[in-house]
Amino acid sequence: MSADSPRTLVLLRHAKADWPSVPDHERPLADRGRLDSPAVGRRFTDDGISPELALCSTAARTRETWKLAAHEMPHRPRTVYEERLYEASLGDLLALLAETPDEVRSLLLVGHNPGIHALAEALAGAAEGDALARMNRVGFPTAAFAVLAVPGSWKAAEHGVGTLTGFWTPHEA
Repeated sequence: MSADSPRTLVLLRHAKADWPSVPDHERPLADRGRLDSPAVGRRFTDDGISPELALCSTAARTRETWKLAAHEMPHRPRTVYEERLYEASLGDLLALLAETPDEVRSLLLVGHNPGIHALAEALAGAAEGDALARMNRVGFPTAAFAVLAVPGSWKAAEHGVGTLTGFWTPHEA
């Protein structure tokens, strides 16, 4: 990949969580989430998505989503559990991107809404095919992911610079 090639950013919202009487940070996946998470990993493999680095929220539901998805992938990326992804705003997520070393060409963020959806919308200045229309139509449901091509360094990631190259959700009609 040349220095001018765009970076790949994958934004994954955690799978469907349960609502037991535990603090929000400790909510586990629901049965549907445990079924959808491996499907994410299989879809990553089918689509040739192979991030070099995964930044995952420390919340139980994101860690479980990532563990089940990564198990389905032939090459598991280096994973960092990042507390700042929990309840992250758009500004928080842009700051995390800016801190990512330029040597990382493909990055996965495993996080929560509304931040993950807001980041996808903010960066997507263009889209391939119907990806943006589909994302706008269905929102960013649990276990959905967006793939963006981002030019330049991670520090230069700002509103409208990216191209939404893919959007997937396990239950889209």
